[in-house]
Amino acid sequence: MANLLDYLAWRGDLPLSAVPLCDVDALIFARLSYVPFDGIAEARVPLYMAARQVLASVQLSDAPRACGKEDQQLLTQLLQSPRYADILLDGYANIFDPVRQEQFAALTLHLPDGSAAVAFRGTDGTLVGWKEDFNMAFSTVVPAQLDAVRYLSDVAERTQGGIYLCGHSKGGNLAVYAAAFCAPEVQQRILGVRNFDGPGFTQQVLSQTGFARILPRVRTYLPRSSVVGMLLEHEEAFTIVESRSVGIYQHNVYQWEIARGGFVELQQLSASSHLMDRALKDWVAAMPAEDRGRVINGLYAALSATQAETVRDVREHRKLAALKAVMDLDPETRALTLQAARLLYQSLRRSMPQKDMRDVLEKLPIGALLDRLPFGGREDKDAKNEPAEKTTRKLM
Repeated sequence: MANLLDYLAWRGDLPLSAVPLCDVDALIFARLSYVPFDGIAEARVPLYMAARQVLASVQLSDAPRACGKEDQQLLTQLLQSPRYADILLDGYANIFDPVRQEQFAALTLHLPDGSAAVAFRGTDGTLVGWKEDFNMAFSTVVPAQLDAVRYLSDVAERTQGGIYLCGHSKGGNLAVYAAAFCAPEVQQRILGVRNFDGPGFTQQVLSQTGFARILPRVRTYLPRSSVVGMLLEHEEAFTIVESRSVGIYQHNVYQWEIARGGFVELQQLSASSHLMDRALKDWVAAMPAEDRGRVINGLYAALSATQAETVRDVREHRKLAALKAVMDLDPETRALTLQAARLLYQSLRRSMPQKDMRDVLEKLPIGALLDRLPFGGREDKDAKNEPAEKTTRKLM
């Protein structure tokens, strides 16, 4: 089935003046926010020139500047697409602050009709990025959300037309948050907000008046087995998209299926998505916000103590070091963390098939530890007189 790269092959030769902007274009803009435009798109530059510079830097460097192969293919096709030839980029921002536990990036695209599209980047693979995501479970606001509001205000000051907002993963959350909490005069200029599988918000945030004003212009897109997009609470309209992948890997937008004029839509989410949603909400409901904060901070401290910078580092190289760091936490925090991890493990196990659970454990930072902590799978298997080692292999 076709994906957004196929969409470029079909629609790339049709200028925006002939075929207006659609939500697949917004998904492409959201994906562009992940491209490392550092030193390239801070000031206005044509999209094709910026894409050419990034591709050249990838070819000249041993390190691909965090630009993956699919993103490189996207940039290559954009170079050949008249539809995007007149788009200008600027305002590229990239903030990474371990002290504030903040990971934020955004990009502005100036469209030929005088409007602008603001694209917010989602979570990268760093522990800092994941920590900020988890902070949403117990904090009313996180630093990246405040930066998103400031960034949108800056864009409004230096432009005159309407403004679109979009983002994938955490970037979708930032797009909605910025639209809801910007000044009323800025909010009036917002033409639409597109959240691509981004998490929702706490009820305290949703109850703010800014949300009610912006909700009619917000739409969320979720793959059929969404995990990330089902986190926390949503009130906006949403569309379910078919995906060629399975489980949590459907979060990758290059796996979403696209027709010539838009997304391949479905009527309902998969059963596994509903089960995952129930499992996570049950887990969150079982702990007060203060306890969730202590658990998340404790886990982050433990993972950081391993000197790992990314989730992949923990998953592939530092599982045992991370487990030791958890066990070295102060007794009260350690006990609370193990209790919370046990609740999460048991909630996941009650709610979903083993294969789907394994996919989750492989993707989430805490999943790198759950299969090695002294509870859950080992105890359950021991109760059935089955060896613990067999369970460990199944969950890795």
